[in-house]
Amino acid sequence: MSLINSFEEILKNITDAVIGIDKSGNVIIINEAAKRIFGLQAVKEKKLEDFISSIKLNRVLKTGKKEVEKEFTYNERKFILSKMPLFKDKKIEGAIALFREITDLKKIEEDKIHLEILNTILDVLNERVVVVDEKGIIIMMSKAYKEFIGCENPEGKHVTEVIENTRMHIILKTGVMEIGEIQEVQGNKMVSMRIPIKRNGKVIGAVGKVMFKDVSDLVTLTNKVNRLEQELEYYKRELNKERTAKYSFKDIIGSSASIQAVKELAMKVAKTDSNVLITGESGTGKELFAHAIHNASKRYLGPFIRINCAAIPEELLESELFGYEEGAFTGARKGGKKGKFELANGGTILLDEIGDMSIKMQAKLLRVLQEKEIERLGGDVVRNIDVRIIASTNKDLEMLVRQGLFREDLYFRLNVMSIKIPPLRERKEDISILAKKLLVKVSSKLGKYVEGISNDAIKCLESYDWPGNIRELENVIERAINLLDSDLIIKPEHLPEKITKNKTKKYFYEGKGLKNIIEEIEKEIILKCLEENDWNKNKVAKILGISRVGLYKKIERYNLNKRQLC
Repeated sequence: MSLINSFEEILKNITDAVIGIDKSGNVIIINEAAKRIFGLQAVKEKKLEDFISSIKLNRVLKTGKKEVEKEFTYNERKFILSKMPLFKDKKIEGAIALFREITDLKKIEEDKIHLEILNTILDVLNERVVVVDEKGIIIMMSKAYKEFIGCENPEGKHVTEVIENTRMHIILKTGVMEIGEIQEVQGNKMVSMRIPIKRNGKVIGAVGKVMFKDVSDLVTLTNKVNRLEQELEYYKRELNKERTAKYSFKDIIGSSASIQAVKELAMKVAKTDSNVLITGESGTGKELFAHAIHNASKRYLGPFIRINCAAIPEELLESELFGYEEGAFTGARKGGKKGKFELANGGTILLDEIGDMSIKMQAKLLRVLQEKEIERLGGDVVRNIDVRIIASTNKDLEMLVRQGLFREDLYFRLNVMSIKIPPLRERKEDISILAKKLLVKVSSKLGKYVEGISNDAIKCLESYDWPGNIRELENVIERAINLLDSDLIIKPEHLPEKITKNKTKKYFYEGKGLKNIIEEIEKEIILKCLEENDWNKNKVAKILGISRVGLYKKIERYNLNKRQLC
């Protein structure tokens, strides 16, 4: 037992696994690390070979020779195994085995190698990248980033001590990535991204990268991309000029109940082959719906032909719709010309602004719809056609029918499936997303970089009634972008005065009773008076000629609270 006692203090301070046997092969020494690794508990005074024969510690008893730093594998864990005999008076009294695990050491070494490889790649590419652990301590930073901030050895320091205006420590708390954020470092505005590193749902670190070293780099790149996209769009337009539908239902923006209901109806209509009449005010997107219906129909591989009935003089409209033969009139093209209906054969034709078509042309169009055949102007050959008709108008066709300006039989032929698109003033909850989508579209067209629209500007847009609907909104966005200078965000000052001041607000709305109209006026006057007098209720009550208690009741009734006017 003296041999055991001599190792007691040593075993307490050894983290490696240790197993010792006497000259009979019985276990006399085993520390906690060995018990944990090999799953051994009550093994003292028992033969080791009965439990782990692969250690072959008995061989040392026989040879009396030590075996140092041999690789040993147990349950897919790798160790460095050293075995040594124990002598007393030059006689072997036992043997001892020491196990040092190398699985974790190799993994750490591999991680270091991978980190070095990554660092080398980043340095070669001149990328500015930083990596922090879960506490915000920098564990790696690329050479380019070190040179930029002028810090040779940032590793081991907290990121806030090294990088100006950083938010790396914040995303460690939120776990939410931030991409395309502007960050000012040493007076230089750069565009950065920050991504949390997660393991099993827990944030264990974060990576930060400079996407653009200067905002001007982003603007330059954006302009280049915009020019390329414009060239691409030009060639696409030339290739598919007037022959294909450009839009689908995914291009119809809006989450309001009214626009969603119209989209659902239009999707159902698209599955049929019936004629469609699309009505709505100017600028609501009637043509967009027509494109989408064609692309969602079984005719989507066929041509999509559009003709504006109001833009073509009456004397030319017939030849445009039905074509003409050579010599049909002075100036007629040699060989004749196909009309829009022939070009649309097998596909869809959109008769835009159908309400502006003359009675004479309506009669000829009705014959085509009934007989499904056409004759070119100046010809005598009847040509069969297979065309789906989509007609659109901003006029009330039923009223035109009553006035004798539109044929009733043609109206019923066209109005098989009817779709009415709501005006923008009836779907104001869509204005914010529409404005942002149009911002991307228009800035791309103009080749200008714009970051976004301020909340105050959005509020102004939402308070306006939009008689020109989405087309007017797009024009307002384009005007605002053209007024931007160093500012990259559209603000109220970039909008027309009629929108920001809103002085001509109408209080009468069709379908509302007098009581509701009066209440709206009263609510608006009280709110405006409160805001003009810094919410001093005593003063406002005197100005309005009502009691303070009465004012409080009206504030509560109308749920009034402080808000920022556009």
